[in-house]
Amino acid sequence: PQSCPACHARAARSEGEVDWRCSRGLACRGRAVAQLRYFVSRQAFDIEGLGEKQIEAFYDAEIVRMPADIFKLEDFFADSAKPLSEWEGWGKTSERNLFAAIKERKSIFLDRLISALGIRHVGQGNAKLLARHYETLEEFEKAIFAKKRPEFLAIDGIGEKVVDALFDYFDDADNSETWKKLVKVLKVQDMERADDTTDIAGQTLVFTGTLEQTSRAEAKARAEAMGAKVSGSVSAKTDLVIAGAAAGSKLKKAESLGVKVIDEAGWLDLIGAAN
Repeated sequence: PQSCPACHARAARSEGEVDWRCSRGLACRGRAVAQLRYFVSRQAFDIEGLGEKQIEAFYDAEIVRMPADIFKLEDFFADSAKPLSEWEGWGKTSERNLFAAIKERKSIFLDRLISALGIRHVGQGNAKLLARHYETLEEFEKAIFAKKRPEFLAIDGIGEKVVDALFDYFDDADNSETWKKLVKVLKVQDMERADDTTDIAGQTLVFTGTLEQTSRAEAKARAEAMGAKVSGSVSAKTDLVIAGAAAGSKLKKAESLGVKVIDEAGWLDLIGAAN
C-alpha cells in the first residue's frame, strides 16, 4: 500500500523488507494501539484484563498513550472524578483485578522486557540471547546507546538484521522515550543464573545443521539456561553434538573424534529429562 490504512499517511518500506509501515510511527493511532496491544499480550507482559477493547478505550481517552502509562493507571483513577469501576463494562471486581495484575507485572525479567517492545527480528529467542549476554538492564543500555555494533554481532545467534532493527528502534525519538519512561516505572530483574543441577550443566555443546522444532538461537539459549556452554566449533573438549538436518563438517569432525552425537529428537528428550 502507498498509504497507511489507519491514518492515511505515507507508507514506507525499508530496503530488503517486505512489510510496509506508516511513516508517522507512533503518532499513528493504528501503530500506537498495535504496539500497546502486543505489549500487554500473553507473549509479552501478559497483563490479564487488558484486551484490544480496553486498550483502545484508554488510548482514545488519552489515558494510555505509551506502555509506561499502563503502570500509572491506578494512580490516574485514584485522582479521577470517575473511577474505572464506573466505566462501561467495568465494575469494582474487574477494576481491582486489573490493578492487581498490573502491579504484579511491574517486576519483569530483562529478556521479557526486550521482547515486549515488538522490535522487528527480536522475538523471545533473540531477546533471551541478548539478555543472557548483558545480564543486567544497565549493561544492555550501555551497549545500545553507545551503539556497540561489533559487540552485538559477536553474540552467537545475533546477526546483522537483528542489530539493524535494534539500532533503528532506539534511534527513533518516540521509541527511545517509550523505553526511558518504561524502565523508570519497572523493576527490571537481571537474567536468572544458569541452572547448574541439570544433566547437561558444565558440558560443552555444539549445534550443527538445521533444527526443525526450534531455532538454533532458541536451542542455544535453552542449553545455556540449563548450565551448558555452547561452542561454535567441535574439538576434543566437546561433550555433545546436536545434529540437525543437513549437518556437515562439524558432524564429520565429531565422529572422527569420537564425540557423542544426538539428533534433534534426542535433544528434545534430553532437555525434557533434564527438567
